[in-house]
Amino acid sequence: MHTSPTDGHADVLIVGYGPVGQVLALQLAGRGWRVTVVERWRTGYPMPRAVAFDSEGARILAAAGIGERIGEIGEPSGDYTWKNAAGDALLHIDVAERGRCGWPESTSMYQPALEAALVEQGATLPELTVIRGEEVVAVTDHGDRVEVTSRAPDGPERVHTASWVVGCDGANSFVRRGIGTAMADLGFSHDWLICDVLLHEERRFRPNNLQICDPQRPRTSVSAGPGHRRWEFMRAADETVEELNTEKSAWRLLELFDVHPGNATLERFHVYSFSAAYAQTWRSGRLLLAGDACHVMPPFAGQGMTAGFRDVANLFWKLDAVLRGTAGEQLLDSYPVERRPHAKHAIQMSVNLGRIICQTDPKAAADRDMVMLATAERPVTAAAAQQRSPLQPLTGGLLDLGEKGRPVRPAGVLTPQGRVARGGRAGWFDEVVGEGFVLISTEDPAAQLSDEDREFIDTLGARLVRVLPQGADPHTADEGAVVDTDGVYLPFLAETGSTAVLVRPDYYAFGGAADRAGLARLVAGLRAGLGAPAPSSAG
Repeated sequence: MHTSPTDGHADVLIVGYGPVGQVLALQLAGRGWRVTVVERWRTGYPMPRAVAFDSEGARILAAAGIGERIGEIGEPSGDYTWKNAAGDALLHIDVAERGRCGWPESTSMYQPALEAALVEQGATLPELTVIRGEEVVAVTDHGDRVEVTSRAPDGPERVHTASWVVGCDGANSFVRRGIGTAMADLGFSHDWLICDVLLHEERRFRPNNLQICDPQRPRTSVSAGPGHRRWEFMRAADETVEELNTEKSAWRLLELFDVHPGNATLERFHVYSFSAAYAQTWRSGRLLLAGDACHVMPPFAGQGMTAGFRDVANLFWKLDAVLRGTAGEQLLDSYPVERRPHAKHAIQMSVNLGRIICQTDPKAAADRDMVMLATAERPVTAAAAQQRSPLQPLTGGLLDLGEKGRPVRPAGVLTPQGRVARGGRAGWFDEVVGEGFVLISTEDPAAQLSDEDREFIDTLGARLVRVLPQGADPHTADEGAVVDTDGVYLPFLAETGSTAVLVRPDYYAFGGAADRAGLARLVAGLRAGLGAPAPSSAG
C-alpha cells in the first residue's frame, strides 16, 4: 500500500478527539504548540456517553476556553438519593451548587453539546490540526521522535511525525496496545441497559438523581443536562443481553418512571458492561496515555470523565514545560506517579458503590438496607468523608516532599477557587489572575524572593499574587494583588499554616512556606524537580 508523509512535524500528536483529547489539544495549541489530532470518526459522535463532571472538571474546561458555555450545556446536578425497593431513603446527598473549585460540585451535562463547544473553540486555534476519518494503524517511537501511520477506509496510508504522542483513544486504545501494557482488572462487571431520553416538556424530578437499590432490578434515574435524562437498568440473572437490548424492553422499563413515546424521545438505548481496570504503564518513552485509554470505571461515582480531565490537566503543563525547555523529560515520569493512585482511588470508590447498588441477593440486600437505615442519620467523621471523596490529595511526584518522601502539607492538595477583584475587574481567580504557576501570599511575594529565585519563577511565567482581605478597596490592588472577595484564600493559607503557597498549573499545591527561608527552600525544590539548573553562586 502506498504511504505518503504529511506536511510538518507536530510537537504533540493526539490520537482520539473525544472530550479528553479535545481538552488536551485546546490547552496545548492555546500555548502555541503545533498539535495534530487523528480521530477515526468522520464526525463527532452524536449520542451522549458521560452525563456529569465535577467542580474540578468544570475548572479545567474553563481553562480550555469554554467556561462561558458551561451554563448552556449543563446544569447543577442537584440532590442525589438512594432508595430501597420499598421506597425507604437509604442515603440522601444535597449536592452543593458551589464546589471547591468554585463551580457546582457536580454538573449534569449533555455530552454532544459539550463536544460541540470544544470543537468550536478548537477551530479558533491556528496551531491545531484535526484529521477526521482516519484510523491509526502503527505507532513507532524512534527515541527522538514518533512516527504515526494513519489510514482512511478508502485512502492511502499517511505518516505523521511528532515529538510526543498521547493516546486519548478510549478503552480499546491502539496506543495502549502499542505500548504493550496490560490492564489491571478489579474484577467488577455488570450489564446495564442505558437509555438516553429527550423530554418533550420540562419536567421536575424529585429527587433529581435517584438510585433504586432493588435486588430484583437495580435502576438509576439521573439528569443528563438541560432537557435530557438518563435511565439505567441492570440486567436480571434470568434474561440475556439480547433480550434486554431492545427498544421494546427500553420502553417497558421506562414506563416504571412514567416515560413513554407520548412524552419523550428515546435517543439511544444500549447494553453496556460496566468494568473497572487501569493500565499498568502510562508512559513509555515518547508515548503517553490519558482518559479511558488508561482507566475505566463504573459510573456510580460520576468520576469517569473528570478523571480523564485530571489526566490531561496534569499532563498538559508538563508537556508544555518540556517542550519549552524549562523542565527535563524526566518530569513526565511524575505523570503516572501522581495520576495513577488518584485514578485507582476513583475506580475503587466506584466499585465500592457498585457492589452496594448491584446487590441482587434478597437476604444480602435486606441486611444492607437495615445497616444503611440504621446509620442514615449518624454523622460522618471527617476522615471517613475524605476517604469517600474524589478530591484526594496527590501522594507523590512533583511536590514538596519531606524526609520520608511524603508530601509536606499543603503539598498535593487541590487548591480552592473563589472570586477576587483587582482594579475594575472582578471574577474567578483563574480569570482575573490567569493560568499557570501561581505564588499566592499574605505579603508581596516578589519581595520575599531572592533575585535568582525571582528570575527562575519568571522563566516559568508564574504569577505572583498578594491576597488582600475581604472589604479592601479593589482599586488599591495593583497588578500584583487581588482582594479575596469570597474569603477563600486567606483562610486557606491560615489553615495550612502558610504565609505563601506555590500552586501548580493544574491547581494542586506544590507546597507552602511560613517564612522567607521556607519559600527559598520551596523554590529550590521546584527547580530540582523540574530539572532546571541551580543558580550560580558566583558574584
